[in-house]
Amino acid sequence: MSTLQIRDLHVSVGDKEILKGVDLTVQAGKTHAIMGPNGSGKSTLAYAIAGHPKYTITSGSVTLDGEDLLDMTVDERARAGLFLAMQYPVEVPGVSVSNFLRSAVTAVQGEAPKLRQFAKDLKTGMDNLAIDSAFATRNVNEGFSGGEKKRHEILQLELLKPKVAVLDETDSGLDVDALRVVSEGVNRFRASGDTGVLLITHYTRILRYVKPDFVHVFAAGRIVEEGGPELAERLENEGYEAYTKVSS
Repeated sequence: MSTLQIRDLHVSVGDKEILKGVDLTVQAGKTHAIMGPNGSGKSTLAYAIAGHPKYTITSGSVTLDGEDLLDMTVDERARAGLFLAMQYPVEVPGVSVSNFLRSAVTAVQGEAPKLRQFAKDLKTGMDNLAIDSAFATRNVNEGFSGGEKKRHEILQLELLKPKVAVLDETDSGLDVDALRVVSEGVNRFRASGDTGVLLITHYTRILRYVKPDFVHVFAAGRIVEEGGPELAERLENEGYEAYTKVSS
């Protein structure tokens, strides 16, 4: 059973401290939702874990199955089993979706998948996400709609099969139909029970499709309250004002 363990994590951007001591444990088979107002540090947590150079970890630890992620390069973290679905996926001109995905699978698994098996897995993943077959020949995220970008992130998730997935506002910019399709992809990933999910979101709408086991409220760089799915419903009704007042 894989475990992502974050202990007393402090993160700065430039000379400004964003995360001010975060403790969180994500175990396989569990889904954790992180909710909170804009600027509370939710995305900072995601990018710091993944190894984005903009974010400086000043103290604390992050381990995956006992291995120190902070001592690893970004690609080593991916090979160790960490996955980040980005809030704003970037364009990669000149690289087709199919080539990108096969290269990613090769890098993570350490060997190239058999072409026939990869083609089969890619087609299955695209069918599951209601993605047109022509999508595979397009350049990565170039000219993609918001919904197409997010479906592509979930397609990567399904093909790479990480131990822990960090999903940074995967629901943003999605209409109702796209939200349902993307949520079904997340649920397929969770179905084995061997993977953990850290789902970052502002709103409860995705949590109606992807049921969390735990909900954590972020404010001013800290987790200020924790609970079950009922906490998300309370936030939907009451908002974050009580937390922003306390944190300010």
